[in-house]
Amino acid sequence: MVNDKVVSRFVGTPGREDGGIIQYEPLYPVDEVLDLLEKRGTEALRLWTNKCHRDVQDLVLDHEDIAELLQLALKRGRFKNAQWCKQKPGGPWAACDAYTVIRSEWIDAACRSLDIEYYVKFALNKSGTLLLIVSCHTSH
Repeated sequence: MVNDKVVSRFVGTPGREDGGIIQYEPLYPVDEVLDLLEKRGTEALRLWTNKCHRDVQDLVLDHEDIAELLQLALKRGRFKNAQWCKQKPGGPWAACDAYTVIRSEWIDAACRSLDIEYYVKFALNKSGTLLLIVSCHTSH
């Protein structure tokens, strides 16, 4: 069964494959997303895919860490593209903005701080009150 239900504020016809590029400019205004994070904090975040849940758990991140990474990505990161993402096979779609950002972190095994690059992908829901976090992992 084909499901073209779009749950993001940006609407259109999803590409037939996950990761279909929409455009190379952000879909969601940076100031609006930062304002939402400032006003609602972690309550504005929803981990939207099972893979995102697993990646966040593997990295031992909480919602505050994700909010911090997203803010950092929007302020100092690099916009990659806007793309269609599917929640699960046969599930709904979201039009997402994807960013990469580098954050310095203490690494016990190295006994020093290292720059770690993260990949963060999100969409605003239809009402603009939730950030659907589709990806949050280190870059490979």
